Amino acid sequence: MTGPVSHVLPDGRWHFQHGPIDIIAYAQGDAADVRRAHQAAWERFSTVLSELVAELPTLRQPVGQACALQGEIAQRMWHACRACTASTSEFITPMAAVAGSVAQALIACYNRPGIGRAWVNNGGDIALYLTEGQQVRVGLFADLARLDDTMLATGVRTDGVLEIDAGLGVAGVATSGWRGRSYSLGVADSVTVLAATAALADAAATLIANAVNVDHPHIVRRPASELKDDSDLVDIAVTVDVPLLTDEQICQALQQGLEKAHALLQNRLICASVLTCQGWFANTWSGEISRMRLYA
Repeated sequence: MTGPVSHVLPDGRWHFQHGPIDIIAYAQGDAADVRRAHQAAWERFSTVLSELVAELPTLRQPVGQACALQGEIAQRMWHACRACTASTSEFITPMAAVAGSVAQALIACYNRPGIGRAWVNNGGDIALYLTEGQQVRVGLFADLARLDDTMLATGVRTDGVLEIDAGLGVAGVATSGWRGRSYSLGVADSVTVLAATAALADAAATLIANAVNVDHPHIVRRPASELKDDSDLVDIAVTVDVPLLTDEQICQALQQGLEKAHALLQNRLICASVLTCQGWFANTWSGEISRMRLYA
């Protein structure tokens, strides 16, 4: 495996990559302070993968009653997953929060004078830094099956936009679903979570997406170990294909996910969530389940 690499994109964003970790970082503020913040983030990033690999066997174990992890990011992963499952018996390992926890570690480098706002995007899981009066708009794209070369060439049309300002207390946005890069037990095309930290958002999105589920004889599931021999989910059956569901089945699945999201919301572990499945969506602020309306 090659070492970490970085380069500056034409629009001023920085790209960090090392093994499976792929980061896009952006900041606004005094030019010199922005450069220093990016450099600090790069220096922090250069050690992340080795730190995680050193504790990988423990990171792949289910979260228990006590944390045996040593690294800063590893401990953050564990505590986020533990917080989201403290009152349940759900299976989860710290790996459910790895992308958000890495983004959260890097965003700390931008919390300094001279920076007005910044974000670190780790494969779609995002950590935010917003000073007073600042905001950011996050686009929602519900179903990766719709993404094709034509759309990439002509411009991606989002299914919605979340406007997040500093006063909301949101510093993390994460998305999970059965079509994503991580495995899911449910049938959600996507579940996007806003939370006070990126680590909590990541763990919660995983759990809510798992809960968006319904019984159907043609949903295809396979043991995670057959898809990836070192998966932390071992032999747990994960979703690999979902047929067209009836409206009733979609609403049933979304309702189950919504109930999980509301439980996390009531425990102050998330700030909000949007759940989507086959052209339908639900959200925690209205509690309604309805058909989606596409807009740019």
